[in-house]
Amino acid sequence: MQEPITSVPGMAEQRSPTDIGGRRWLILAAGVCAQATASAFLYGLPFLIPELQRSVGVSLTEAGLLVSAPVLGLLLALIAWGAAADRYGERLVMTIGLTGTGTLLLVCLTLPGLVAFGVGLVLAGMFGASVNAASGRVVLGWFTAKERGLAMGIRQTAQPIGVGIAAATLPPIAHHWGFTAALAVPAVLCLAAALFVLFVVLDPPRPPTPADATTTSPYRLEPATTLLRLHGASALLVGPQFFAATFALTYLVSQRGWDPVGAGQLVAVVQLVGAAGRIGAGVWSDRVASRLRPMRTIAVLVTGCMLLWLVGDLLDSPVAVAALVAALAVTVTPNGLAFTSTAELAGPHWAGRALGVQNTAQNAMAMVAAPAFGALITATSYPVALVVVATFPAAAAVLTPVPGERRLAVS
Repeated sequence: MQEPITSVPGMAEQRSPTDIGGRRWLILAAGVCAQATASAFLYGLPFLIPELQRSVGVSLTEAGLLVSAPVLGLLLALIAWGAAADRYGERLVMTIGLTGTGTLLLVCLTLPGLVAFGVGLVLAGMFGASVNAASGRVVLGWFTAKERGLAMGIRQTAQPIGVGIAAATLPPIAHHWGFTAALAVPAVLCLAAALFVLFVVLDPPRPPTPADATTTSPYRLEPATTLLRLHGASALLVGPQFFAATFALTYLVSQRGWDPVGAGQLVAVVQLVGAAGRIGAGVWSDRVASRLRPMRTIAVLVTGCMLLWLVGDLLDSPVAVAALVAALAVTVTPNGLAFTSTAELAGPHWAGRALGVQNTAQNAMAMVAAPAFGALITATSYPVALVVVATFPAAAAVLTPVPGERRLAVS
């Protein structure tokens, strides 16, 4: 029997999406644009490491710290911005956040010294965090449960689009015009996206706030355990995602003898497949009326990809490359499912804060995964690292709270 997914009061129920016609798709486009431009800054700075070393003269360690600074700011501010979106609305939060990000990035270009520059990047990252919860929340608010998976799948393509924009523009601009000109690109994009959001986005309706909103916290009442398990499973699934994304090119070059250019082209193409997979996972969840059953199935598939990669490596077989490609494509697909389910379970008054917690857990894992697995590979080998990373999605499959998913009628 089909399990109906959560229908959240106040999310596209008080005012029908037909009331704003096709504008909800334009609002979705604004959400994707906002998240993509913020991602181009938050996750695109590593593409400037060679230019930082060449023109600024920083060491690899110093460059690594600088490009990680925006993610630190993101982690510090995600929950606070989520709470602001719950209280003041998504349009205001995204407009202020994107404007602050762009402005601070331009200010960073004038700051003397690496310490001041790094602090400026942290602050810009804190403003950039505004988009993560708010852009998803506004999309969830204007789409009914029957099409919410599709809408959120489209929205979740924003991060790879933003990273792709950064990869395509920052290195050549830095090479021809320097680091300052390159960093100005995401700054201008954020300011332009702020104007797009300001003129296009409408805050979705929500029910009146209860007199004592604290008592309605989903972390104090049911489904507290379900939400916490969902956050944990989502964070675990980030481990193999960043393992594959971080070490795929290095593995192909060092272990399989590929040319770096050819390896990079393969990874770039597979990223596009992964972005399409996010949309496909969302449509799948709409069709089966469940977010978490597909998420659990994908966790099992990710485990299989990692183990197949392991076997291929041990046998020195082309199967290793096929499994690597599959891992790159499959590991990114469950993000939208977990994001959508978190908002649906938390409800309209707590969705922003719950999404902030969700993103904090995932980004914390992302920060730890790459250096931790890099150290493990250096100390042991790829097969050992693959055994360890395979335990992450296996644990996520067990932890995914499918029985706790709300069984309410689809709106």
